[in-house]
Amino acid sequence: MKELVDSIKAQMEAFVKDADAQLLKGNKAAGTRARKAALQISKMMKDFRKLSVEASKK
Repeated sequence: MKELVDSIKAQMEAFVKDADAQLLKGNKAAGTRARKAALQISKMMKDFRKLSVEASKK
């Protein structure tokens, strides 16, 4: 589960960087990367929830 949390952190950093580039500089490609990162984060958060529930049952 630690690996998953580390992956989520890395993906969040990438999202913030690209979202800022889109907002501050008008970089359209960064907006595309930010949206892609947001989808990945969403999927990883679902996986985290599953693992967290399993761990709490033990």
